[in-house]
Amino acid sequence: MIVRRSAEAGARPRTAWHTATVAAVSAEAASAQRLVLDVPTWPGNLAGQHIDVRLTADDGYQATRSYSLASSGPPPRIELVVAEVPDGEVSPFLVHDVAVGDAVEVHGPLGAFFVWTPPTDDASPRPVQLVAGGSGVVPLLAMVRAHASARDATPFRLLYSVRGPEDVFFRDELADAVGETFRLDLVYTRAAPDGWPQRPGRLTRAAVDALVVPADQSPSVFVCGPTAFVEAVAQWLVELGHQPAAIRTERFGGT
Repeated sequence: MIVRRSAEAGARPRTAWHTATVAAVSAEAASAQRLVLDVPTWPGNLAGQHIDVRLTADDGYQATRSYSLASSGPPPRIELVVAEVPDGEVSPFLVHDVAVGDAVEVHGPLGAFFVWTPPTDDASPRPVQLVAGGSGVVPLLAMVRAHASARDATPFRLLYSVRGPEDVFFRDELADAVGETFRLDLVYTRAAPDGWPQRPGRLTRAAVDALVVPADQSPSVFVCGPTAFVEAVAQWLVELGHQPAAIRTERFGGT
């Protein structure tokens, strides 16, 4: 997943190039591959950060693309999901050809704006609203995992818009995470499971109004997905009374 950042601010672990070894590969959804990389020199990363992956061909040609991390915390392993862009230079190899034991170069961790960390004071935590379009769920999953790992009391919600049931990333893990402090809302745009209460259709302003944490609760909001999706959702949130400064966005394209 290619990521393009809004402004970045704040401290972050030291960024550098690292040699990573592919430790595990598995199909995540249609035309998407989950990769676990062993990076002995990894300094750790925050939930929501990303990396650059660089591939070098036999003739010396290099291609570098950015991917969000589904993992956070200490080394040595990191996790990402790559959705294939058929005409891309990097994603087809990572989806179809990469194998356990292969070496790749990664640069990171990158980004300090689109991150979440558990609150460190005793004040009542602001709710967190996550909104994902398609593979934009990857960095948000890192936040869900960090929230669960910290046994944090912050109320979390994830509104996840996806084409169909077979396209849901981290399906079982997200379902298992649902509980007192985490709520999951799925919107299917093209095909829904049998018996699903809503007809398939694109996410709308009315659905956002009904499913996100209300503006009067002053949630921190993280929105990730294709550019048009992110821009529409961010605009709706502002129209619904959310403060622009409380909305952090991540847009992606492909190759």
